[in-house]
Amino acid sequence: MGTREERRIALVTDSTASLTASEASELGVVVVPVQVIIGATVYDDGMATPDMVATALKEWTPVSTSRPNPSTFLEAYEKAAAAGATEILSIHLSAELSGTVESARLAAREASAKGIKVTVFDSEQSAFALGYAVRAAAEVVADGGSVRKAVNAAKRSIAGSQTIFYVDTLEYLRRGGRVSAVGAILGGALSVKPLLRLQDGKIESFEKVRTAGKALARVEELAVSHAASLGEEVHVHVTVGHLASPDRAKALADKIAHRLGDQLADDVRVGELGAVLGAHVGPGMIAAVVVPAR
Repeated sequence: MGTREERRIALVTDSTASLTASEASELGVVVVPVQVIIGATVYDDGMATPDMVATALKEWTPVSTSRPNPSTFLEAYEKAAAAGATEILSIHLSAELSGTVESARLAAREASAKGIKVTVFDSEQSAFALGYAVRAAAEVVADGGSVRKAVNAAKRSIAGSQTIFYVDTLEYLRRGGRVSAVGAILGGALSVKPLLRLQDGKIESFEKVRTAGKALARVEELAVSHAASLGEEVHVHVTVGHLASPDRAKALADKIAHRLGDQLADDVRVGELGAVLGAHVGPGMIAAVVVPAR
């Protein structure tokens, strides 16, 4: 495996990939923060905590998000080039959910005019599924692979992934203007407990139930079923994500880990969503992300 100093390809992603600072450092990935606005104060993702967002939402304090400026991406690309990168691969959350990838593309055009080669890849994912795609690309880069091979690795991770999530209420998606994205099944009933999924870069309705218990049991079943569908020889990574609901997330992760066992699951993690994504789903959100291990 090549050392970090030998790498000629730099990797860039955005903060919705849900990589910790230590994970990003270990992978050699530059993380550009998306912004969250709480009240009248603008924070970089990571500076505002999930608890701050959860509290603001419960108190009806206005919360919104903003994509990074192209200049922020350009600065990241220029720094990478100055550090010796000959190519840059920039992997981001779905263009259907945010203008982040468009900002990256605008910056890539400016970088190209300065002789810096940047490939921007729309993952059509977000959160932990995006993080796994970035990890897959980083492994290829660390092994000395090309940008094309790194993109293909990210694509394989994405193609085999499943993200199913549950929200306690659709109110927060409604406030953020995203209820229309989950389909007309909702009508006016914001009290339903919907199961949603990321499909082709969009949030889509999947199923709806009336109780949280049934919803979480169904998320468990779908995660286990997807892992099994990938084949007996395919191990998976699983992350159970949450916002301000660690106990429920831990309980669900334990159940999934027990059912999959070591023969199917390389690891089953629990992770809290960052402030930016949390602003749209609200407290109580639980997600199960299943991706094939490389």
